[in-house]
Amino acid sequence: MSDSQKRLAGEAAALRVEAGMKVGLGTGSTAAWFVKALAARNLPDLRCVPTSDATADLARELGLPLSTLEDTPRLDLTVDGADEVGPGLALIKGGGAALLREKLVWEASDRCLVIADEAKVVKTLGAFPLPIEVVAFGHKTTGNRIADVLADHDIAMPARVRTAERGLVRTDGGNLIYDAKCGAITDPSRLADDLKLITGVVEHGLFLDLADEAIIGTDDGVEVLVP
Repeated sequence: MSDSQKRLAGEAAALRVEAGMKVGLGTGSTAAWFVKALAARNLPDLRCVPTSDATADLARELGLPLSTLEDTPRLDLTVDGADEVGPGLALIKGGGAALLREKLVWEASDRCLVIADEAKVVKTLGAFPLPIEVVAFGHKTTGNRIADVLADHDIAMPARVRTAERGLVRTDGGNLIYDAKCGAITDPSRLADDLKLITGVVEHGLFLDLADEAIIGTDDGVEVLVP
């Protein structure tokens, strides 16, 4: 049922877009439903900035006009999914390894709308492993520094570098992803600040004070959440 909930959320979000808007396109399975629904509306004069190569490929295939942050530095709206939606619309993102580009696009947007199925809504962030993007050079040393920060937050498990059948997972920018099994993040703001202070950490998947609204797909339709 989660796929139908994702579709409902994506289609509802597409209705928020108006002709002539500059729109950030998120990455992931829920965001893909939004991209498809947006293309189906055939609105004139859109400019769309994708957050990943995969989203760019999908949007191009569907005929959406693409731009970049260099050419379109300010966006009206970004619509993107999340791996967890916590209190105050604090989010964990990065399951699709696009967190750096996603955050750059989010922070360039006047409004940010998160879309998700109802299973993503949680009372405390941290059950989903927190993605942390790091430069490849010296990444094991960076991983040790991440483990020290996590321990300071009473998170015992060190972060593990993400791998797939082809080897280390690399982002579109050539970076690596470490996933931290936090269990529960009691102070997301402090953890976010501490991680960004680590040399070698490019970005983390805590998206705090960025989402203006959430559209959550349920079996009964959609539910709108605000901070």
